[in-house]
Amino acid sequence: MLRWDKLQGARDALVRLTREGHDLVSFWKASAGVLGRVVPHWLGPCWFTIDPASLLVTSHFAEGVPELAPEALAAEYYTDDVNQLADVARSRRGVSTLHEATAGDPSSSPRWHQNMAYGGDQELIAALRTPGGEVWGAVGLYREPGERLFDEREIEFVRSVAPHLADGARRALLLGEAMDPDRPDAPGLIVLSDTWEVESATPGVERWLSDLPDGDWDAGRLPAAVVAVAGRALGTAEHPDEPDTMSLSRVLSRSGVWVVLHGASLVTGGARRVAVIVEPAHPARIAPLLMAAYGLTQREQDVTRLVLQGDSTAQIASRLHLSPHTVQQHLKRVFDKTGVRSRRDLVGKIFFAHYEPRLRDNERRALDSRPLRGGPMPAANLTSVP
Repeated sequence: MLRWDKLQGARDALVRLTREGHDLVSFWKASAGVLGRVVPHWLGPCWFTIDPASLLVTSHFAEGVPELAPEALAAEYYTDDVNQLADVARSRRGVSTLHEATAGDPSSSPRWHQNMAYGGDQELIAALRTPGGEVWGAVGLYREPGERLFDEREIEFVRSVAPHLADGARRALLLGEAMDPDRPDAPGLIVLSDTWEVESATPGVERWLSDLPDGDWDAGRLPAAVVAVAGRALGTAEHPDEPDTMSLSRVLSRSGVWVVLHGASLVTGGARRVAVIVEPAHPARIAPLLMAAYGLTQREQDVTRLVLQGDSTAQIASRLHLSPHTVQQHLKRVFDKTGVRSRRDLVGKIFFAHYEPRLRDNERRALDSRPLRGGPMPAANLTSVP
């Protein structure tokens, strides 16, 4: 039986990790060490990042496994099975074991047979979901044959720390994009001391800050919205026992573009600092991708996005305020334009055309110690759409 003080110590350690400004791979590695102390498992965790707009995987990281097997991805997106990442991400609890999902008969699951082929038996999947409901990743833990089942206290611990892991993943992705931009509208980053002095800034961030109301970079005056977000984020460092969610603000710039400010406290070596990340408030990246690749109308894109997330026809109709018949008509046109015959084929096609290339790119980035990316691969980086 896990002692409460040991669980609390592990939880506090994970919260601290989210505040230390790690890149994503370093964050995963450090978090794995903490998890292993209280939830023993075979080898290391399998970490995934997930696009919250589609619930499709954008990266995979497991120490000693530089590349995710193609058959594992095919099973995830083309096999009718239980305990799949998107299903766990959509579930109310956000955590599931293969033993629970099969009502105690894991051998009935193709997933179990695949796990056994690699040497793993028990499987625990947890969605990394922020308190606001956005899913930014997932983690899989495994145990060898003959080992005990994951018990309820272990499952509950993983569920309780999942929001912190989600915040850490989201923060690491944002920091990575700001520090190593690869697109014109990439986020900008500014790091402030607890006395509001600028310690560092990424190239180009002055463009964002000068476009915000009452900001004057040349005169050394930060926009009030930046200071407010920084203040809220810095306050989290003073309350280590409270959840450390990013402070957010949406501001209309002078040029008429909506901008999102993300404030994140950074605690390293006792110093209190705060990072403010600035990015345009653009729609999910999957929307322009679907339009460019398949010529889907806005409504067809809306339907497709909800299909990718696993919604039924009735759920899509309710969320989009349409009749089930109209949803089916839109879906038929989506099938025609994308060249598929079923929802599962649609999910698989979009994943392997636009997300699997991103996953492979992120595997290379991890090996090269470069920041990982979220979202699908930009259409400009793809040679063709299957």
